[in-house]
Amino acid sequence: MQRVVGGIEIEDDLPRRLLVGFEEEVDEQCGSLDQQREPPAVSITMIGLDTAKSVFQIHGVNETGKVELRRKLRRNELIVFFEKQESCTVVMEACGAAHHWARMLTGLGHTVKLIAPDALKPFLKKGKKNDAVDAAAICEAASRRDVKFVPVKNVEQQGILALHAARSLLVKQQTMLANAMRGLATEFGVTVPKGIRKLDELMTLVDADESIPKQAKQAITGLHDYCKELSEGIETFEAEIVAHARHDETARRLATIPGIGPITASLIAATVVDISLFKTARQFAAWLGLVPRQNSTAGKTRLGRITKAGNREIRRLLVLGATSMVYRAEGWDSAVGAWLRSILPRRPARLVTVALANKMARIAWAVMTHKEVYRPKGGVAVAAQAAA
Repeated sequence: MQRVVGGIEIEDDLPRRLLVGFEEEVDEQCGSLDQQREPPAVSITMIGLDTAKSVFQIHGVNETGKVELRRKLRRNELIVFFEKQESCTVVMEACGAAHHWARMLTGLGHTVKLIAPDALKPFLKKGKKNDAVDAAAICEAASRRDVKFVPVKNVEQQGILALHAARSLLVKQQTMLANAMRGLATEFGVTVPKGIRKLDELMTLVDADESIPKQAKQAITGLHDYCKELSEGIETFEAEIVAHARHDETARRLATIPGIGPITASLIAATVVDISLFKTARQFAAWLGLVPRQNSTAGKTRLGRITKAGNREIRRLLVLGATSMVYRAEGWDSAVGAWLRSILPRRPARLVTVALANKMARIAWAVMTHKEVYRPKGGVAVAAQAAA
């Protein structure tokens, strides 16, 4: 008698042990053929990319969120990998070199999104910090509907921001040198009023004082010479920044706002790629960290100090500009000037300064959103030009 096993006719009089083994072998072969006929696996739709200097971690998921790929790549392997990868969404943390890689991967046909570091914190595993976990957290955060992404900056914008970063560094070093000079001179009883321009007067007093040792004079003179070199570098960078403020349309509008000069206007114009991401003026001020920190509960509103979140350099320049306007409040003929003069007798000067910086940020949002210059009295627009 014959039997059919897996579509094959065999003799039924074979030993039972051989028949069982044969049936298992045929089933395995048939199963492998069925597996080959199955549809291909779901393609990768999103990749979380954790970047570093030389090592990159990749975490790929499909449209259902299932993990399809985990891989670590060297720097020279990254572009080769994405050239072979089908077009998908690549999400990275908006940190160092992220804008560079975003432009590179966009050129390869991928959709690149940058996510703010603060948006990743809720998705990081506590006590488990490594590149693979960070890449997975990037994918998890990017899949949320309410997440906000950072626009990718172009090369020209990053070039202007490089000028601002270099100038800020030199200003910081100049301040450190000036404080060091004043401290050393104070040890020998020589002091001068505040201000970077008073350092020449300080050097004159130090050179004329015969009681100061030669070694101390040499140290102070060396710091003064280095400080003058820094001043020349700062002036060079500022000239380039002012030139950008005069040629950029957005920066020219921002420069019409009292308290915002060409340096602040240039920095805001180069940093804020898309002002439409901020739906209201308060959102823009909150992004700069100029709104009070809330600790409200049980229906009771408790407001504290400002959050100091977001771009520190823009916030610092706005506060400095507001400080200068507080000193000139009496001559500020506008609605904001009247508000400033009315609040100064009732509040501390520093509190008023921060409040004015908040108001200046909101005015800047309105100027960029409506693409108009600042109107001090709501009448005829002021000519858009950057201060020299």
